[in-house]
This record gives sequence, C-alpha cells and structure tokens, in this order.
Amino acid sequence: MARAEKGQVDADLGGGVIKQRVARPGQGKSGGYRTIILFRRGERAFFVYGFPKSARDNIDESDERSFKELARALLSASDEALAALVGEGESVEVRGDEHA
Repeated sequence: MARAEKGQVDADLGGGVIKQRVARPGQGKSGGYRTIILFRRGERAFFVYGFPKSARDNIDESDERSFKELARALLSASDEALAALVGEGESVEVRGDEHA
C-alpha cells in the first residue's frame, strides 16, 4: 500500500476502489497479478480480490459495481464493526508493521 499512499495508483476505478499491479517474482508487473483494493488514503485499505493477468484480462462492470458497493460499506464502517468482522472470521486483519 506504500505506492498507493504516495499517490501511485495503477487504476482508480472510483468510489474508493483501486487496481494495483503486482509483479511476479523475478518478473515485471505487466504480466503479473492484478489486485483490487478498497482504499481511503491515510485511513484504510482492504485487499478484496487478486488474479493473475494470464487468467483474466480485467474485471467486468458487474464486478466493479459490487466492489464499489462493498467499498461504501467497509470504508465507512466503524472500528467496532470491522473488529466484529475479524472476530467472526469474516475478515483477516493485516497490519503494515507485521512481517511474515
């Protein structure tokens, strides 16, 4: 998310939905992966979907609408509501300061 925080967004789909390219190990981004992220700069980011470019060119309009609806809900959700999603196993929290 560091690139997005710096304003380096590969595609801004609007409504808090961005698409970022991710390189395959040892290769460039053009043939790598695409990720859909619900994003509000300086506040929140939710990874919601990823796919290899070799398997799918892009998301369709229906997918984009669904992601925008989800962005409206998640980006405006309270911290308590988000904690409940994590507690129920519906989401997994990943903090930027954690390393695998």
